[in-house]
Amino acid sequence: MNIERLHGRIAVVSGAARGIGFAVTKRLVDEGARGGMLDVNRETLDAARDEMAKKTGAGEKVRTFECNVADRANVNSVMAVVEEQLGPVDILVNNAGITRDAMFHKMRDEEWDAVLSINLGGIYNCCKAVIEGMRTRKYGKIVNFASVSAFGNIGQTNYGASKAAVIGFTKCLAREAARNNITVNAIAPSYVNTDMLRAVPDNVMEKFLASIPLGRLAEPEEIASVTAFLCSDDSSFVTGECIVVSGGSYM
Repeated sequence: MNIERLHGRIAVVSGAARGIGFAVTKRLVDEGARGGMLDVNRETLDAARDEMAKKTGAGEKVRTFECNVADRANVNSVMAVVEEQLGPVDILVNNAGITRDAMFHKMRDEEWDAVLSINLGGIYNCCKAVIEGMRTRKYGKIVNFASVSAFGNIGQTNYGASKAAVIGFTKCLAREAARNNITVNAIAPSYVNTDMLRAVPDNVMEKFLASIPLGRLAEPEEIASVTAFLCSDDSSFVTGECIVVSGGSYM
């Protein structure tokens, strides 16, 4: 990847140590950005940084930061360090998220609270930490990760509610931020070939694949390519959108 459309930009990606977040960070760095990788696990972050350096030779363009996005004070302090080490944040990709699946009548309060605090509260915290700087500089790209579960999925009332809220948050913030040349968009992937999905039983996976017209899972790199578009000036007139990346499942 030799496209330099993000040359000189500072990009922060949450949940960046694995899966989609790692692929997104790699793609943004490949396109010229310098990246801040946020994740809650230091060991996983260190492994991701080493893999980034080994695969792309771009280790010097990436810094890692241990961060719990649900902890507002932690987010604020980490973002201050990011800006001190890398510079003002131009691009924010909110990818951090968890699942705690259960049928609603069996769902525990802590499973509801944990999912909402990270999947929705984490986006609020990260956006809040960078929005004033973007407003002052009259530039910013924010991409929030939603999910097709926002449109309904059994056993995911907590996750689906959090992701539906992400879409609403995105559309509202996009209207507010547009006057300052800040675009805010969401991506709603369906089934992506990550470690989390590889643990799904074969019979369930067969049902997943049968529901996808393209007949396969998405690769993290395919989600990353859509993200890179939304983070670049090629998408300068795109804001408030939720782009569904589902292989045709939600046409």
